[in-house]
Amino acid sequence: MRVRVGHEFRIKVEQPTPLICLVAPEAARHTDFVAPEQVTTEPHVDVHEYRDLFDNICRRMVAPAGEFILRGDVTLHDDEMWDDVDFAAQETRVEDLPDDALIYLMASRYVESDVLSQQAWDLFGHLQPGWGRVQAVMDHGHKVLQFDYGTASVFRTANDASKGGMAVCRDFAHLSLAYLRALNIPARYVNGYVGDIGVPKVDAPMDFAAWIEVYLSGRWWTFDPRNNERRLGRVVVARGRDAADVAMLASFGPHQLVGFTVWCHPVDENGQELDGMAFGQAT
Repeated sequence: MRVRVGHEFRIKVEQPTPLICLVAPEAARHTDFVAPEQVTTEPHVDVHEYRDLFDNICRRMVAPAGEFILRGDVTLHDDEMWDDVDFAAQETRVEDLPDDALIYLMASRYVESDVLSQQAWDLFGHLQPGWGRVQAVMDHGHKVLQFDYGTASVFRTANDASKGGMAVCRDFAHLSLAYLRALNIPARYVNGYVGDIGVPKVDAPMDFAAWIEVYLSGRWWTFDPRNNERRLGRVVVARGRDAADVAMLASFGPHQLVGFTVWCHPVDENGQELDGMAFGQAT
């Protein structure tokens, strides 16, 4: 399967404004590129890439005064495999965790695992440790939260989400991360592309998606708190402690977002979009 992913940001700034953008597919997927990613800006500016503390690809540039457009587009080969599952996967004792997993046990800006610790143990402490307990955390999010694309808020935290109500994918992710970390299960935030591939197409604007990865049995596993189901065709962009670490667009000065488009869909060898339902059979 070939999957085409991309984005276009249109912003307006009143004066030259430095930007940092985390929008490139992770380096591990670059060997899957059919051709190099096409990255363009209008007007043209120099774009410098570097890696952050989480090894994410960051693009640094200065938007000139006026309207500025940043666009990225690439087609990747995909193995057409659904997210891995191992119902026998086990939690790892904290003392046995690898050093680089420990940061994903800590509270962070949007993930107040310390505040929600008692609630997490009250809700899930009696459950058998392992995959099933992680899945119970995902299921709980769907009991208390209802997805609504138009309710995004940069101020809503996991503690806010724990009270229930309308939410977007980042809120589902933050709430799950808080409970898991409180249970001493390393869990990290992921931002990327997830199209309607192998599932019915949703009549809603395409956007970047947030999900999580959980450390069990010596490796990281994908869980999707918002969809609460396995998916195929995921393309990871960035990982971090929470959404604050993986902001798609960080501007060092005021800007107005005037246009935002994201795409993720299967294509044929000529780049023509295909019906996503033609791929994959859920198991």
